[in-house]
Amino acid sequence: MWIAAGSFAAWLWLLFCQGFFWRTDIRLPARTDPDHWPSVCVVVPARDEAAVLPESLPSLLAQDYPGRAEIFLVDDGSSDGTGELARELSSRHGGLPLTVDSPGEPPAGWTGKLWAVRHGIGLARARGPEYLLLTDADIAHAPDSLRELVAAARSGGFDAVSLMARLRVESLWERLVVPAFVYFFAQLYPFRRIGRRSARTSAAAGGCVLLRTDAAERARIPDAIRQAVIDDVALARAVKGAGGHIWLGLAERVDSVRPYPRLHDLWRMVSRSAYAQLRHNPLLLLGTVLGLALVYLVPPVALFSGLAAGSTATAVLGGLAWLVMTGTYVPMLRYYGQPLWLAPLLPFTAFLYLLMTVDSAVQHYRGRGAAWKGRTYARPDAVVGDES
Repeated sequence: MWIAAGSFAAWLWLLFCQGFFWRTDIRLPARTDPDHWPSVCVVVPARDEAAVLPESLPSLLAQDYPGRAEIFLVDDGSSDGTGELARELSSRHGGLPLTVDSPGEPPAGWTGKLWAVRHGIGLARARGPEYLLLTDADIAHAPDSLRELVAAARSGGFDAVSLMARLRVESLWERLVVPAFVYFFAQLYPFRRIGRRSARTSAAAGGCVLLRTDAAERARIPDAIRQAVIDDVALARAVKGAGGHIWLGLAERVDSVRPYPRLHDLWRMVSRSAYAQLRHNPLLLLGTVLGLALVYLVPPVALFSGLAAGSTATAVLGGLAWLVMTGTYVPMLRYYGQPLWLAPLLPFTAFLYLLMTVDSAVQHYRGRGAAWKGRTYARPDAVVGDES
């Protein structure tokens, strides 16, 4: 009964005291078109992305941006013809100018993605842009995406504006796991707090970050986070730590086209970096497992065990905690256009995430480290965020 009471108390605290993380109304803030549209360079790190480029790159080439804009796609040692395909798509679709280049293998102390980002930023600086758009190769943008991001940054005085791209939810496992991924992220990093200068909370979504060039220089991006296997929160912390004003919200027409059709695909996405998120700390791992169990697994167990044992108090407390949990998940399911019957299944999904996190630690201690597209990073120092 007391464990069930603790779980219910935890949910009351999450409901009212964790930045209203469960709300999904944090979209691009109010904005007006600037008198002068600043120049922007788009940097796209890409490694073996030939499968998704035909859906994503044309959307960048077709950006309806009133100012000067140029795209730099950095082919990070691809083996599937990513660079050649990018040039072909540019020739076929036209639109914004595209430069495709490769930095070679990353030196010691650098992750491949951030080495590619560094190379792209280096190419972009020759153009003297006021803003950099860092976007992943699997992200498709609406035609006015760049215009809206710049207008929001100008109107709000933000040094970094980031959108959490809407991930694909088509397969059964995507429907179960993906909305929960964003829900858990928002629970850890409440979006409302990120945009406050006085708040310590900082985060970004690596698939879509508009960054002022001078803010990137002050924060030494990407050099300051060169070892970050999962880099977006690390980037946001560096920018905010250097005095920058940042903002993060949910996207409306910025979408990831990368498919995760099987549970195995989603499992790899989460487990490859989950233990890195915990700084490879066994005590943090233990606390996370216990916390997930108390918050997500105890409510249904308390409800059914209370009913079976005739303990009304245990059953009521477990049921109330499960009800609050379900209610907070409903807005995210609506945002993703998913059926609401998935909401009561959140404990099952949380249990999957618990297993993925434990598996991430097991892989780490087996010496496999965090792996991504053929590269393994044994033990980076800066390990927060997301590289997917």
